[in-house]
Amino acid sequence: MSNTLIHNADECKYEYHIDGHVAYITYDDQDGNMHLTETQVPEALAGKGLARMLLEDVLQEIKKENKKAVAKCSYIVKYQEKHPEASDIFA
Repeated sequence: MSNTLIHNADECKYEYHIDGHVAYITYDDQDGNMHLTETQVPEALAGKGLARMLLEDVLQEIKKENKKAVAKCSYIVKYQEKHPEASDIFA
């Protein structure tokens, strides 16, 4: 499954729009450290690995912008623990 990452800067969100639903990760940019504060996947899209795909796309985008991610929600904290190979993107 491939989705287009949308950066909704007005609402400080990275989003996927799928079948009328929006999955998103909210952030707070603090001097180049992107504090990822919430991950939401609608119930209708749950169980498909969407949160992981969304997070990995967001991390790629953060890396392209030469910024660092800071895990501030439980899902992203768990991802960071399970994927030490991604440690270079986290502050």
